[in-house]
Amino acid sequence: MEDNVITEAILVGVAKKGSDSGECEKSLAELERLLDTAGGKTFAKMIQSKESENPKTCIGSGKLEELRDLCKSNDISLVVFDTELSPAQIRNIEDVLETAEVIDRSMLILDIFALHATSAEGKLQVELAQLKYTAPRLVGKGKQLSRQEGRIGARGPGESKLETDRRHLARRAAALEAAIEDIERTRATMRAARERSGLKKIAIVGYTNAGKSTLLNRLTDAGVLAENKLFATLDSTTRKLTLPEGTEVLISDTVGFIRKLPHHLIKAFRSTLDELKYADILLVLADASDDECAEQLKVTTDLIQQLGAGDKPVLYAFNKSDMAQDGMMFVGETPRNAVFISALTGMGIDNFLSMLEDLARAGTRRCVLHIPMSEQGVLAQLYKLATVENVNYCDEYMEVTAVLDTRAQGTFKKYIV
Repeated sequence: MEDNVITEAILVGVAKKGSDSGECEKSLAELERLLDTAGGKTFAKMIQSKESENPKTCIGSGKLEELRDLCKSNDISLVVFDTELSPAQIRNIEDVLETAEVIDRSMLILDIFALHATSAEGKLQVELAQLKYTAPRLVGKGKQLSRQEGRIGARGPGESKLETDRRHLARRAAALEAAIEDIERTRATMRAARERSGLKKIAIVGYTNAGKSTLLNRLTDAGVLAENKLFATLDSTTRKLTLPEGTEVLISDTVGFIRKLPHHLIKAFRSTLDELKYADILLVLADASDDECAEQLKVTTDLIQQLGAGDKPVLYAFNKSDMAQDGMMFVGETPRNAVFISALTGMGIDNFLSMLEDLARAGTRRCVLHIPMSEQGVLAQLYKLATVENVNYCDEYMEVTAVLDTRAQGTFKKYIV
């Protein structure tokens, strides 16, 4: 932010009558953390209880006038709504507020992604998501908004000014999508190489700030940035991990989940999130020290289902257990395939690695195969579908030692000695 000036903002939520009264407060508390991550500070929170959101201004006219007076009397220049606003709602609210800019929860999340995007891929993905979601909400606001001013809701890795020419925006979006498709092809090539390695693939998934990067760093010395901030890591990192009994696996971290994750963000980051679909095992990480742990775990599992990875074997790891009450925390109905750990201190890591190895080795066994010399193609296929440890060339056949999963054992059954 320019001159290190911290933007103060008012957070606004709508509690629908008949719904859980505490849910709106919890969501606003998370919105406050998002604002803090973006470099802002909460001046006040405002909640209105209504049957439904006002289609023109989200909140009622009386509450809106109260919000305007609060902004003017305290020189507040930013208001963040904890819901998704339409372009018309933003324009109508700003017309009443006169001096304050209005953004919604999704725009704030996109802003944080813009702040944390470091790789070329991450920047392209963020700009595309911003373009598709944010641009229509900024057009026609009567302001020439710079996306490099450093203001919350106005950051971005793209052009210096957001053009109002819709044809230009469409061309830019098409160019971004083409660039991301090129990156996806590169990812697919890398993924195919990992498939040929025969190593099990493990994806670390979980709510933002659950400690995914810290865990990857502890296990593999990956050197990934790990901060006590929401969405500190956007780019997927894959490393080889050797488990205690020698089993080698590939382990990747992924972008964190959150309530009301913008749809355009999921779409833009699909190449990163595809790590879930192509993984053999999901390592679901949850923050055991957070009062919202059970709810965050539900958000995570729901999004896993949404992304088409709900059928994967799962190990649940409840992280930060050293900071939970009595060293651990009972979280609803704790799954049987769960372990309590601390990625920071190393608590429970040995047991965690043992459980992970059991999952990785489930259904696999080391086999000796005799493949006729005339069937060289079978050996090539074996390299693709199994972990080949040794090949001895005899007079009439190749003696191969390999680790095969259940599927591979069926495929090569006739060659197994």
